[in-house]
Amino acid sequence: MDIELGLDTFGDVTRGVDGHPVSDAQTIRNVVAQARLADEVGLSFFGVGEHHRHEFAVSSPEIVLAAIASATERIRLGTAVTVLSSDDPVRVYERFATLDAVSNGRAEVILGRGSFVESFPLFGYDLRDYEALFEEKLELFAALLTERPVTWQGTMRPALDHADVFPKTASGLTAWVGVGGSPESVVRTARHGLGLMLAIIGGAPARFRPYVDLFHRSLASFERPSAPVGVHSPGHIAETDEQAWDELYPEMAAMREKIGRERGWSGGYNRLQFQNEVGPEGAGFAGSPERVARKIAATVRTLGLTRFDLKFANGGLEHDKLLRSIELYGTRVAPMVRQLLADEEPPPSA
Repeated sequence: MDIELGLDTFGDVTRGVDGHPVSDAQTIRNVVAQARLADEVGLSFFGVGEHHRHEFAVSSPEIVLAAIASATERIRLGTAVTVLSSDDPVRVYERFATLDAVSNGRAEVILGRGSFVESFPLFGYDLRDYEALFEEKLELFAALLTERPVTWQGTMRPALDHADVFPKTASGLTAWVGVGGSPESVVRTARHGLGLMLAIIGGAPARFRPYVDLFHRSLASFERPSAPVGVHSPGHIAETDEQAWDELYPEMAAMREKIGRERGWSGGYNRLQFQNEVGPEGAGFAGSPERVARKIAATVRTLGLTRFDLKFANGGLEHDKLLRSIELYGTRVAPMVRQLLADEEPPPSA
């Protein structure tokens, strides 16, 4: 089974050696260094998310990705995710077509509605239009992917009449939709023939199998060709399980509690919940290289994935620990995952 193994980051503002948060500028430079290492250890993809709040330094992922493109050679580059609802589809397409040019055909875009909504008031959008904005803008973006002149009319932006976009790409732009788990989102992604990237950040990955099956059935019903399925999940890798867990837990707890207060979640977040998440039935991929590799291989097999992206940056976890996690992911986890999947392949028929 062919599997691409990638990394995602939101550009989390990390701590320095003095224990204090580093600057946004240093965080962004560190992200470029992290991507360079990911390329050196042979990983397939590096994704940078878009956010507009103080915990995350990256609000313009395409610019960061362009810097990464100049510092890398092979790794594919994209977002995790681009908040299409509060952006303009034409400008998004032009920016990523430009990234595709400077990276020599390595650009991808993962489109989403945005689980954080700061960009909506920032750019003058009404949250009451949350669903309608994404539905309409995704429709337009899918039309732009043909790289032919587009005539289009909607209600959320001015119409286009035989409009063309530039630059053109050499072989087309790869596009995915980030989905949190609603059947409607899965069907919409299939209707446009785009890749499905499942954000699995809680619970057992196996529970998403019905969504994968729905995606493939929907592709067939819309007479679309097959499209890739990927997973984005948080995690951290260290030499031992205990080291990885002890490093990651304080960061996960702080982030969960902060977001929980903002969104009115009941109860707190404790070590028992964390250990359940990093256990066999949870969505956390944290531990030693062997533990993480076995969990990724099981998830790939269960869901029939073509790509798995590890969200390796979590809260204030220091840059040196992130670099070590990337190194272990590329040099030890990735080969082990591929070997585990190869060992499970049925023998060829006679």
